Amino acid sequence: MCAIFGIIGSYEEQKAKYALSLMQHRGPDFCGVVQEKNLFFAHNLLSIMDSSINARQPLLHQKIILSFNGEIYNFQELKRELEFEYKSSGDSEVLVAAYLKWGVDFVHHLRGMFAIALKDGDTLYLFRDRLGKKPLYYHQGESFVFASEIKAILPFLKHNHLNNDAMLSYLSFLAPTPPHTFFQGINKLAAGEYLTCEVPSGCKNNKVEVKRYYDILHVAPNMIESEDDALKLIKENLFDSISMRLNSSVPMASLLSGGIDSAFIAAVSKQMGHDLHTFTLGYDEYQNYDERKNASDTAKFLDVKNSVVQIDQNRFIQASDRVFETLDEPLNDPAAIPLYLLFEEIQKEGYRVVMSGEGSDELFLGYRQYFEYLDIEKASTLMHKNWLKKYFRSNFSMNREWEWYKRIWDDTLLFRTSGEKFTDLQKNELLRQNIRDNESLKYLKPYRDRFEESLHADESIWYSYVDLNIFQGEHFLRKLDHVSMAHSIESRTPFLDHHLVESVFQLSPGLRYKDGITKSLLKKIAAPYLNENILKRRKKGFSNPYMEWLIASGKISLILEVNEQTGMFKKEVLEKYIGMASRGRFKQHVWGLYVLSWWIKKYLI
Repeated sequence: MCAIFGIIGSYEEQKAKYALSLMQHRGPDFCGVVQEKNLFFAHNLLSIMDSSINARQPLLHQKIILSFNGEIYNFQELKRELEFEYKSSGDSEVLVAAYLKWGVDFVHHLRGMFAIALKDGDTLYLFRDRLGKKPLYYHQGESFVFASEIKAILPFLKHNHLNNDAMLSYLSFLAPTPPHTFFQGINKLAAGEYLTCEVPSGCKNNKVEVKRYYDILHVAPNMIESEDDALKLIKENLFDSISMRLNSSVPMASLLSGGIDSAFIAAVSKQMGHDLHTFTLGYDEYQNYDERKNASDTAKFLDVKNSVVQIDQNRFIQASDRVFETLDEPLNDPAAIPLYLLFEEIQKEGYRVVMSGEGSDELFLGYRQYFEYLDIEKASTLMHKNWLKKYFRSNFSMNREWEWYKRIWDDTLLFRTSGEKFTDLQKNELLRQNIRDNESLKYLKPYRDRFEESLHADESIWYSYVDLNIFQGEHFLRKLDHVSMAHSIESRTPFLDHHLVESVFQLSPGLRYKDGITKSLLKKIAAPYLNENILKRRKKGFSNPYMEWLIASGKISLILEVNEQTGMFKKEVLEKYIGMASRGRFKQHVWGLYVLSWWIKKYLI
């Protein structure tokens, strides 16, 4: 795990080194730089697999320069296959060897998580991994700048201007959708994309091109119709994925909630000879959010060590500014703060690698609302629905169920990620700008177009597909990457191995939901390793009393304060949302407005 950073074109050495230093937390073990006229190519190293001098980056070989952030879990297999004079035992040289043999197609041979910058003579390539585990940002200005985090690119912006598309997609989907970031002039690669630019041109004008090299939907559907065959294939790929991610030369731990995902990872890891130290969050004053009892019961059943990190209002509020700065731009996920504090404690225990359960819900239909959507989809077949359409149109409600049925009567897209918060009509009511109904669909259009052009037709596959790309790739995975790397910790997510994901997309879709039970297939696989109490627990995730603390601290007033200065929102509607949040409704909507207000105050006012 590391930070990659580079400049193509003219640069000031002092500014370039300062920008690189802003990501030192991602790679505290070594800082390497290749510096030439019109080229600054750099790397901050976090040693996980190989701490030798020869594993340091940027890696130079003939006319190739490589800076790589991530882990290639099949690098030993590739190493045996590729002829190359290796000088280290790590995975970075394998990337060069693979590129020399396969060219740009080398990326198809990689199994892991990565953000890669590779310069071959006069061409620069940037790659983001298939499922978006590692972020990669870039800026086309007087020079072309790329980095693992936005903060390293900010010094090269002349002015900070809000990207309205980022703001609108954030309000809709919890995080800005690719290629947008909140800063005009800074873009990000989407999962499964790569960028090429011609170095002699300074990567200007039309010399930069972004292409897609991977899409889950390329997997043929309905290849497996037998549940027994499905369970066998998934188990094989899941065990393989966990096994690969247990390979580390530094201490490793695991997150443990009260749920099935983290429990299963810990159980299988122990069976494979890795007795992982697990970590859990707790909230003394709010039992409804507390996972300690469930996590403790799981740890006792598995016979693994479990440490609890307790969080109260003071710790939460005091850490919030640090977390927002870590994230660089608004992310509507109040769990980012407790997770940041959890990783802070894990770092103190000396761990550098942590296993986490992201992706399971999206793959195995772990959210109850997936089943609600599937049921509502059936209403689209009603023959006589014009009066219903007129009724819903003339009786607006802020409740999400109203919006769901309106979409069915309007014959428009029902499911728009599990993270959807503000609908277009809600945004139109709140913002002092005109927002047309269904305007937010433009941010999902590339994904929906690919789905409709694919051989997949079942809407449950669309749910998983768009959630893996947006809800996971731009929301959960950005949170996980930034808050873990803020403490120099690498996070590994075995449920997001692309072989496992593809095996699920091969199934006859009904196998995932025919029982009407969330994560039915995964629970059947996990049954021999976990007890009934764990398998049947109600899902909590990383929920926390964020709104209670925000109100009690008085910090919520920032929303109105910033709005007085910007006039972005209609005051009476804003006050209505804040009032409802104090009564337990629309809490995450208001949290999103708070995070946005914090960012506006820091970067724009």
